Amino acid sequence: MACLALSRNDHRWVNELKPALLVLILTIALPFLLGEFTFLKGWQALYLGILRFIRITLLLCLPLYLLLRICGGLGWIARKGNRMLIQLKRSEELEIRPLKHWLLRPFQGIGIGLFFALKLLTVLQIVTGQKATASFMLPAGQFQLGRLLASTGITILVSILLSTVWTLDDLRIRSYNRKREEVKMIGKYIGTVVPVLLGFYGILSLFGEFQIKESLIYLFQMVLILYPPFTVFSVLHTHFIQKRVELFLDKLSITKGTVLHEKEDEK
Repeated sequence: MACLALSRNDHRWVNELKPALLVLILTIALPFLLGEFTFLKGWQALYLGILRFIRITLLLCLPLYLLLRICGGLGWIARKGNRMLIQLKRSEELEIRPLKHWLLRPFQGIGIGLFFALKLLTVLQIVTGQKATASFMLPAGQFQLGRLLASTGITILVSILLSTVWTLDDLRIRSYNRKREEVKMIGKYIGTVVPVLLGFYGILSLFGEFQIKESLIYLFQMVLILYPPFTVFSVLHTHFIQKRVELFLDKLSITKGTVLHEKEDEK
């Protein structure tokens, strides 16, 4: 029975992470066929590609353990003034949804990551007084401390931002203004529209730095590199919240119940 349960559990994980695994296999296989792809050559892809995937995935997932502290801070802030946090009654349980966890959320992460990378380049240009090109953020196939620290910082920042917004969205947390009697979604635009706009802005920066053909190739390769880690991050985030719902609600000091304002999503 234990083996059967383990087998079912393994099958569930493989099924939920299937798109990430398929793209990862593709990024490892293509360098063997093309000579160089996703900034790796031949047999490098077999070990460096896997190590790169593990490194990015760990940097995205480890900050999840900071979420309870972050939500505790949000709960404290919400208790000040005329606002309070409430939870709408859920119509469905937390579960993995292909459109949401395999498409929307991974590309939100990729989009915001591109934007932060562009902002870092601007800061580097101001500090050094020299032009910092977008190529600084592209994998070079060799160890560079500055590149590693920059990508690490951006990855952790993106993880904290997205995991916080996703948590509020998954738990259907709303901000209620007691004075105006208004209910508003928290992070509605940060979690949906803004990542698309920021990603588009980051893509335009690539086209400004390279020729159109080079930009398309770089963009395609970066998406292939980042899609598996962000998909794993999206799925693991949901399971992380799923097992700690009551803890999060307690940290946020939530007043449970169904809000009578049916049009809160429009505000």
